[in-house]
Amino acid sequence: MQSINYELIIVISNQGFVDEIMDTAKKAGARGGTIIHGKGTADEETAKFFGLTIQPDKELLLIVTKTIEKNKIMQAIVDNHGLDTNSRALCFSLPVTDVCGFNF
Repeated sequence: MQSINYELIIVISNQGFVDEIMDTAKKAGARGGTIIHGKGTADEETAKFFGLTIQPDKELLLIVTKTIEKNKIMQAIVDNHGLDTNSRALCFSLPVTDVCGFNF
């Protein structure tokens, strides 16, 4: 295993925008990512439709990157797809201390 400083960037956005967000991240230095589909559970996002509770679909984008590249990638995502856009993307990062199988 390599013991180099890496970060996991987690991006949560409305469904249908994750490809655009990944394109933005790649332009800022990301090499790739993994998409996970999910549902939002915040009260203000929950809607009622014919008595059924509907929660909006969300997508998570997981990007592992070198620590030195993290801020540039996250800033590009927020600038282009942040909470004031239709994608309503938010992102945060977590440290990754060991990796294997990456070709950085």
